[in-house]
Amino acid sequence: MFMATTTALPSTPESLLPLVLKAMEGAPSPRLRQLMASLTTHLHQFVTENQVTEDEFAVAVEFITGIGQATGPQKNEVILAADLLGVTSLVALLNNPAGTALEHESRAAARVSHAALLGPFWRAAAPLCAPGESIVRSHTPGDTLEVCGTVFGADGQPVAGATVDVWHASPNGWYENQEEAQADMNLRGRFTTDAQGKYWLRTVVPAGYPVPTDGPCGQLLDAQQRHPIRPAHLHFMVSSPGHRVLVTQVFPHDDERLNSDPVFGVTAPLVGHFENTQIDGRPGQRLVHDFHLTAGETVFPKPPIP
Repeated sequence: MFMATTTALPSTPESLLPLVLKAMEGAPSPRLRQLMASLTTHLHQFVTENQVTEDEFAVAVEFITGIGQATGPQKNEVILAADLLGVTSLVALLNNPAGTALEHESRAAARVSHAALLGPFWRAAAPLCAPGESIVRSHTPGDTLEVCGTVFGADGQPVAGATVDVWHASPNGWYENQEEAQADMNLRGRFTTDAQGKYWLRTVVPAGYPVPTDGPCGQLLDAQQRHPIRPAHLHFMVSSPGHRVLVTQVFPHDDERLNSDPVFGVTAPLVGHFENTQIDGRPGQRLVHDFHLTAGETVFPKPPIP
């Protein structure tokens, strides 16, 4: 009769982790082995160091289950959770170092635009627009905002034919997929730079808005007594063959919540100067903002929503 040995079975909290790590050693991918071993080790250490109770574990499981169940066509609660914990911004900062230049590079080439989190509201295949066209596609009250600038390549030279994908919330704080009153693809558009690498568009001045609080992430913010309001911003995704896709945001310089963004998405280079001006005889604002790309593979992210 076969008799199983009990020496390889866990008998204490400390004896469990080595067994779990050993069970994962057969993964063919070295990177998967590394990531899972590190994640598992940190999870076990967290549970042990904090003496997590069974009730607390049940709450954690309920939260993780809840963010999955709350994800749908209107929002991605999983991404929102990563945003609120600063993880999304951390990944962006780690993978998109800006301002590092080699000695032989020109000053223009050394200026690399800072990346920012994608956010849960990007949609692929926004309408292609003519230079200077407005992305306001339905009744959206607000002051007109003109946005223009130049896209520079890895060599520091202007890039013709680059794509500038822009999207933002309405002045009342809703993305078009969240509000039935807005037309499909309202405040979204893709623009192509001209021969001098310039882009130009019109829209309305955005406002700050609350991240979704009707799910588990909202309960987490409430428990931590954190406000949910993001500072106003424009999202950009800038791409050109031979360059890495730049996902970034631009924030008005005078927004009062720059230092308390609940998703930790504001860095100093992402703050733009929104100049008060007259547009077509009415009060408006103008933003001049350039983008500097880096060389690499042109890979687009997966849209968080359809």
